[in-house]
Amino acid sequence: MDDSTVLVERVQAGDVDSFSEYMSVVQRPLLAFTHRRMSDSLRARIEAEDVVQEALAEAVRTFGDVDLREREPFHWLCQLCERRTVDAHRRYFAAQKRSASRETSLESHSDDSGGWSDLLAASITTPSAVFSRNAREAKLADSLASLPDDQQEGLRLRYVENLPTKQIAERLGKTDAAVRVMLTRSLKKLQKMLSRDGGRTFGDLNSG
Repeated sequence: MDDSTVLVERVQAGDVDSFSEYMSVVQRPLLAFTHRRMSDSLRARIEAEDVVQEALAEAVRTFGDVDLREREPFHWLCQLCERRTVDAHRRYFAAQKRSASRETSLESHSDDSGGWSDLLAASITTPSAVFSRNAREAKLADSLASLPDDQQEGLRLRYVENLPTKQIAERLGKTDAAVRVMLTRSLKKLQKMLSRDGGRTFGDLNSG
């Protein structure tokens, strides 16, 4: 068993000193992860280092309340950085209007005529404190986090930044058609994962 594995196990056991050491070890990978998650316009306003520092400060505050026994600590820290990133985007671009060219075809996967897409955006951008109180959004957030990075990024660009698929294709280095297919498949995959949780669908999650 190597030293990194031992360190992770100590963190999962709730050892605070080990967690401090662990944060130092993973800070560079977290910076790389966060930089990829930030849009060009956001990078012009805030440094990835600032986002990571905010996320790590939150991690320190909440470490004792989080059960990491069956959870990868790095995955948890990435989620905190992701949430801080989208919070920063909302903070700097809250006044930005939704794109006039926003497509509606992807929103036809649910009986609520796209209402669940608002829940999807909220699940990406809602501060972490709310997630602990709302099982529906928590389930959706966990499902989102299980998707491959390019699918998560595509959904974020589509539903948080409200970019048309042509611009998303440019960001991801894909064709417009490939992005449309990826988004559609990502949404279907999310719906399938959520349906396993007591048969819920996006429409169910958006009700009540």
